[in-house]
Amino acid sequence: MVALIVGIILIAFTVFAALSPDVAGFGLGWGKDIMLFLRGCLPILAAFVGLIAIFIGIADLKDKKEAKKEDEQARASGMKK
Repeated sequence: MVALIVGIILIAFTVFAALSPDVAGFGLGWGKDIMLFLRGCLPILAAFVGLIAIFIGIADLKDKKEAKKEDEQARASGMKK
């Protein structure tokens, strides 16, 4: 419940900070600064997400290879009995 309230407060602050006082009559007018930050941060964030996706893909390939090897061992041990 506390997390929900904090989340709502933070979203309300974000909207308040982005609104221009000229247009809405209130707000901090940080909209241009927020967009500048997002434009600068987006390539770095995209690279970070891409690296994580590569690591997850490699781990998935290793898991599939290991599962296939375990299947083959299970079949071989089942045939010996």
